[in-house]
Amino acid sequence: MSLPIKLTITPGRPLRGSYTLPGDKSLSHRSALFAAMAEGESCIENFLVAGVTRAMLEALTALGVAWHMDRNVLRVQGRGLSGWQPPRQGLDCGNSATTLRLLAGALAAAGIPAVLDGSAGLRRRPMGRIVEPLHQMGVPIEASPSGTAPLVLHHRPHSQPLSALNYTLPVSSAQVKSCLLLGALAATAPTTLSEPGPSRDHTERMLNAMGVLVESSHDNGAYLTRLVPPVRLKLEPLNMTLPGDMSAAAFLIVAALITPGSEVRLCNVGLNPTRTGLLEALGQMRAQIEIHPTGEQGGEPTGDLMVRYSTLQSTTVSGTMVVQMIDEFPAFALAAAFARGETIVSEAEELRFKESDRISVLVGELNKLGVQASENQDGFTIRGGRLPSAGQVEAHGDHRLAMALALAGLAGQGPVAICGAHIIAESFPEFPTVLRELGADIQDRPEA
Repeated sequence: MSLPIKLTITPGRPLRGSYTLPGDKSLSHRSALFAAMAEGESCIENFLVAGVTRAMLEALTALGVAWHMDRNVLRVQGRGLSGWQPPRQGLDCGNSATTLRLLAGALAAAGIPAVLDGSAGLRRRPMGRIVEPLHQMGVPIEASPSGTAPLVLHHRPHSQPLSALNYTLPVSSAQVKSCLLLGALAATAPTTLSEPGPSRDHTERMLNAMGVLVESSHDNGAYLTRLVPPVRLKLEPLNMTLPGDMSAAAFLIVAALITPGSEVRLCNVGLNPTRTGLLEALGQMRAQIEIHPTGEQGGEPTGDLMVRYSTLQSTTVSGTMVVQMIDEFPAFALAAAFARGETIVSEAEELRFKESDRISVLVGELNKLGVQASENQDGFTIRGGRLPSAGQVEAHGDHRLAMALALAGLAGQGPVAICGAHIIAESFPEFPTVLRELGADIQDRPEA
């Protein structure tokens, strides 16, 4: 476990240069797991090496799947779901809800017994939203009495297929949708899922590339996903290079926008249209961002972004855009703090169920820095135009909150120190180093 680190950022320097982003976190999770479900060797380049993906890889080892990492190239010896072995002990998913929920779906299809557990933070995340529909499919799974981890899956014979599912998700969620699609691979007939908004579609794209028929459509305000299970559950191996992570790019984008004199080029960014809500929101704020498409990688559109310091204006965010930038709100909140006028976010109550209650802790920590931020039940309001003051804030065990708070020190009134900043290694270990290479004044040291 990493030692607690305090990160201190001092304003005064512009950010200049270019950076090629590490592989997308969502795609890294999926590619490792799906490669293990396939038959044969998969090769995944630009794989994200971080705390959250390490939990997935260690789970695959416990399931008897061999893999090898050489720098950021992952090779997985897929054994097919019928070749997985029951783990000898519980699978520790760390702080990663994506790991837990995707594994639950894959294990449901495999029919092998397992216990899925994780950190205290993960045990606060709601799991009833996958347990209930999995029950409807015939999966023998149990959650704790509070509807959270640990989850217990019991043995199901391969001769006993799962039932098809027609289900409406109460909240758009790529994690829940992906879990149910993976379980549906072992069903007897097509499964159809309906969502109120278009959650990210990485699972659908990747399964299609592996030979599974997954169709998406839009009907009367509902976003439908239909999976037709293969006659024989055999997935083709993956051979792909992962695009850069938009959620990681978000912090560097906002860093350049709010720091006077900055000009930063971000290369190989994933531009999946279900992930670009932040770019749309920042466009409404008059951000200077040039998008240069570079083609596709593994079925995912990519491009380079040229970002320049901008005088930002306030905006409002709600509805479909919330779903398309759900992980980027911590970074977006800092853009709002530096913008002129009042920015309002609504219909985003899902933020309360992330690594932390991101509405409450984000508002609370910004207030410590003199930012005029207020909490609403389903979002927050930020009145910008006044530079954040110097101060000390807390990461609350949330990697994205820690990185967002670091941005306040780039162009505020004085140094900002983030306690518990070691949590950044969960998703973007290079973040402090990258900012430093772009010109930022950053000091990191063990906490006293």
